[in-house]
Parts: sequence; C-alpha cells; structure tokens
Amino acid sequence: MRDALGLAGEAAAAGEVPVGAVVVVEGEIVGRGFNRPITSTDPTAHAEIVALRDAARRLGNYRLSGAILYVTVEPCLMCVGAMVHARVGTLVYGAPEPKAGAVDSTQRAHEHAALNHRMTVVSGVLASESRELMQKFFRERRRAEL
Repeated sequence: MRDALGLAGEAAAAGEVPVGAVVVVEGEIVGRGFNRPITSTDPTAHAEIVALRDAARRLGNYRLSGAILYVTVEPCLMCVGAMVHARVGTLVYGAPEPKAGAVDSTQRAHEHAALNHRMTVVSGVLASESRELMQKFFRERRRAEL
C-alpha cells in the first residue's frame, strides 16, 4: 500500500486526483498506476485500470487470477467491473469513497449475484494516510481557485 500511496502522490503532482494502485502477483509488484484521466484525456484512466493494464501487459495475459490489487481509495463501479473481468483475487483499499465507492460505500458491486467471479476485500489499510492525501489535494485546489 505504501507503493500505491507514492503513486497517488505522483498523481497529485500532475494535477490529478491522488489515487494510486499496484497489482501484486506472488509477492511481486507487476502493475503500477495512478489517476490520469485529465492528462491522458481518457475517462477510463483511473489508477486501478492503469495498474491492471500494466500488469496484464507485463504478464502477457488479461487474466490476473490470484492477483492482489492495492489502491488508496475505494474503487468506483467501472474499476470493480474491470477487477472482476481480470479475475483479481483480492482487493485491498485504504480510504472509503462515500460518493462513488462501489465496494462498500454506495453498493457492493463485487457481490452482484450475476457475476461469475468473487474477490476478497480488505478495507481500511493505511486509510488515514490515503484520506489525508485526498483532503490535502482538495484543500489546495480550493485555495488555488480563490
């Protein structure tokens, strides 16, 4: 999760919402990503999607069975869907996302009865650090707008 927090810092430095993600397989980081929808003009370029793409490219397979995805903030519905399609085994996230989080906050999308894949979820890992990074980013952004 510390690596994901570092990536979230890179997102903030680029003017993106500070979310970072890493994909781990057999104890090794195989995918890294941070939010970049603004800089890449790509609405799907969330940290989780970027990390999943990186891992799939490195491993030569879009199926990431058994992988652990660490992300600093609770994933949205799009990202949960991508994790299900990639067959991620475990999701570990930091801070909840009360407006768009689709794992615990607004819904439990990963548990939908129609899905053919289930993943384990661990929440609250380094949550205060993740939350603090987000709050600092938006505080500074509001100040800049004044």
